[in-house]
Amino acid sequence: MTGLPTPQPPVTVRAFAQRLTATPRAARLARHLAVNQLHAWGIPHGSDPSDTVALIVAELAANAVTHGRVPGRDFELRLSLVTGSVRIEVTDTRAERHPHVLPPPAHLLAETGRGLLLVDALADRWEVLDRQPPPGKTVRAEVDLPGWLSLSKSRAGH
Repeated sequence: MTGLPTPQPPVTVRAFAQRLTATPRAARLARHLAVNQLHAWGIPHGSDPSDTVALIVAELAANAVTHGRVPGRDFELRLSLVTGSVRIEVTDTRAERHPHVLPPPAHLLAETGRGLLLVDALADRWEVLDRQPPPGKTVRAEVDLPGWLSLSKSRAGH
């Protein structure tokens, strides 16, 4: 008699991490770093997964700079190519401001208030975790990659 296999945690195939100053310029840089890293992993610029990750990184990095900024402290961008998805993590050091999805802004032309609505709509999963080590928080989002197995095999030797 054989039992069901024990579920295994996701296997990280590739990882990237970069600390950035908590400035608007660095938030824009985070987006560029993300799409370039994805391209290096075989996820081409302009593909649906690349564009989706770029938008999520842009929103999370902008939130880290705007709402999570602590003077003199950086934020961190982490990308991981894990089993079946790209994991995006943006960490800041402001512990008391945990993000959550708000209702859409009342005014249709409002320029703010839609960031986490976009993340919620674009990511296959997302959550907020306490930063380890404290203080701070990490917003983690995942974008599923159809055909990820061929991607990991083709990049295994790189």
